[in-house]
Amino acid sequence: MAHKSHRQKALQAQLEAQPTLSLVSTKPKKPTKSVSISEPTESMEIDDDDVLISSSTSGPSTSTSNNVAEGSASTSTSSSGFAPLPQSATNGVLKGEFRRIPIPPHRMTPLKKEWVNLYTPMVDMLGLQVRMNTQRRAVELKTSGHTIDTGAIQKGADFVKAFSLGFDVNDALALLRLDDLYLDSFEIKDVKTLHGDHLSRAIGRIAGEGGKVKFSIENASRTRIVLADTHIHILGSVQNIKIARDAIVSLILGSPPGKVYAHLKMVGARMKQRF
Repeated sequence: MAHKSHRQKALQAQLEAQPTLSLVSTKPKKPTKSVSISEPTESMEIDDDDVLISSSTSGPSTSTSNNVAEGSASTSTSSSGFAPLPQSATNGVLKGEFRRIPIPPHRMTPLKKEWVNLYTPMVDMLGLQVRMNTQRRAVELKTSGHTIDTGAIQKGADFVKAFSLGFDVNDALALLRLDDLYLDSFEIKDVKTLHGDHLSRAIGRIAGEGGKVKFSIENASRTRIVLADTHIHILGSVQNIKIARDAIVSLILGSPPGKVYAHLKMVGARMKQRF
């Protein structure tokens, strides 16, 4: 009996010890595993956030630095995208710039007579090289090392062109001295188609007796007018050319000279009030 009781106690002790061992072995292992698994995940999530934050903060800094670099580059260039020219390049004139102005046959004799008065101001004032080509019946202009103004050759061409159209040398010389003078040319048929005696009467109305009407238009509008058959050439500023052209057009259309005089007086009074 004593032996049985001893065995029973041993079995009970084993039975009691097994559940305690299983509970200890299963329950504590789960939290240890979960803790060991959850800790790296949290650390990884924190690391990812850190990486994201660092990347997002570094982005604007790089973009701002790029913007600053682009701004500094844009300031060094002009608004058109090209770098500005140096001062030495803007002062220089293109080499080998050349113009040839044809001269009508009936103006070759006056050209030879006034040749000294023509080429002297172009050489002295503009620094151009001037040559008369009698075979081609033209005046040739070329820039030189003494040419300073970039528009010198254009001024010289306008000066010779005005003389070839019939203007006096002293009147055409104003094109070299002033910048706001221009040439305007048109024909009578551009205003109204006239033939025969009607055309000759229109030319007579523009010229007047002894050129009286033409001179009055020139004085009132401060221009110079040349009547070459059916061609009309006007030298002056833009506003003055318009005044003279309106007066000539009204004469071509048949207005009497007295009416044109009255209109020119009104226009002249307005111009005096402005200036």
